[in-house]
Amino acid sequence: MDIEQARFNMIEQQIRPWDVLDAGVLQLLAQVKREDFVPEAHRGLAFMDTELPLGGGRQMLAPRVEARLLQELKLTRQDKVLEIGTGAGYLSALIAHQAKSLVTLEQDPTLAAQASQKLKRAGLSNATVREASGAQGLAGEAPFDAILLSGSVAEVPQALLDQLKTGGRLLAIVGSGPMMQATLFTRQASGECSRRELFDTVAPRLAGFADKPAFQF
Repeated sequence: MDIEQARFNMIEQQIRPWDVLDAGVLQLLAQVKREDFVPEAHRGLAFMDTELPLGGGRQMLAPRVEARLLQELKLTRQDKVLEIGTGAGYLSALIAHQAKSLVTLEQDPTLAAQASQKLKRAGLSNATVREASGAQGLAGEAPFDAILLSGSVAEVPQALLDQLKTGGRLLAIVGSGPMMQATLFTRQASGECSRRELFDTVAPRLAGFADKPAFQF
């Protein structure tokens, strides 16, 4: 397989048509080697428009979803970022390239260790992987400029919204199948958070987050 041609096709045929047009994001996608973060057994599928199994029921998001989330977060080199759900670590790597610092939480010890090693090999000294459930965030190191939930949740816990700086934003895929919405929360000076739905998608559930109780008659 011609790796660079496959990477180019991923960007031009999957990602750009999904309204990912930010030049900085597109450049990063060409630069950061997604295949280095994909499990060895699935490296041949690294550039396919699909989620990839990571083991333990976990999945790596499809490339176009990763790219769109990164674009919508609008990171700067001054941003202190918290990611919840490290997974393979590829989206973590993209974030670290754009932000000042990143702490990413992963409750699966095997995934956490693997992602940490891969981020170090990629030379990203500003990214730290912690083995922890992300449902309560990281209050001891808050506030954050940006928080990203790298997967879906039924609803965003208030504890996470409370860890944003004024003007900070939290991006999550919210709802239940068959359709969910990528939703951006922005913390106002009043302490309240505005909410804006950005696009429809579906993503695997993040581990450790409570689901909404089923409706009962």
